[in-house]
Amino acid sequence: GKGAIETKDEHCSIQLHIEWKTPKTIVSSGQGRGNSGIYLQNRYEIQIKDGDSTKHGLGAVINEKSAPYDMYNGLGKWNSYDIKFKAARFINDSIIDQPKVTVYFNEKLIHDKVSIKKVWGGPFSGLDGGNNNGFGITPRRGGLKLQSEGHEVLYRNVWIKELDLKNNTTAF
Repeated sequence: GKGAIETKDEHCSIQLHIEWKTPKTIVSSGQGRGNSGIYLQNRYEIQIKDGDSTKHGLGAVINEKSAPYDMYNGLGKWNSYDIKFKAARFINDSIIDQPKVTVYFNEKLIHDKVSIKKVWGGPFSGLDGGNNNGFGITPRRGGLKLQSEGHEVLYRNVWIKELDLKNNTTAF
C-alpha cells in the first residue's frame, strides 16, 4: 500500500548509494507505472517513476530538473542512484545557501550540483513541505525516506555516509 520507510538517524550532508527496481507495470490505478521516490532529509525527492521523463519523472530532482530516461535499465531490472547531497546552510533560521545534489544514475552523471529551491508536494511530502508553500525550509535534520505511492518498488544495497562539506561542492 501507500507508505514510507524512514531512517531513525537524521542526516545533514550525505553520500548515498541505493539500488532499486520496479518489478511490474501497474496501470489499473491510473497513476502510471512504479511511482515512488527517495527523500533526502525527508524533504528533497529524487524521483522513481517508470514511464515518465519529465521534471516529475524517473531520475528527476522533483519539479526542479528532469533526467535522461535512457539511463534506465527497465522494468524488473535493478537500477542504482549514487547521490552526494549538500544540505542547506543557515545563519540563525535564514537560508544562506540552497541545498545541492549531484546524482549518478546507473553510474552515469545526470545531475551536477543542482540547487534545490523548495520542498515540493505540500504538507504531506515530509519535513517543511507545508511551510510557506515549500519555501519555509528549516535547519532541522531529517532522515532518508523511501516513499511508496501504492506501487511496488524494491530496494537493496542501501548505504549512507555522513559528509562534512565545508566547501560548495557535491562533486564525487
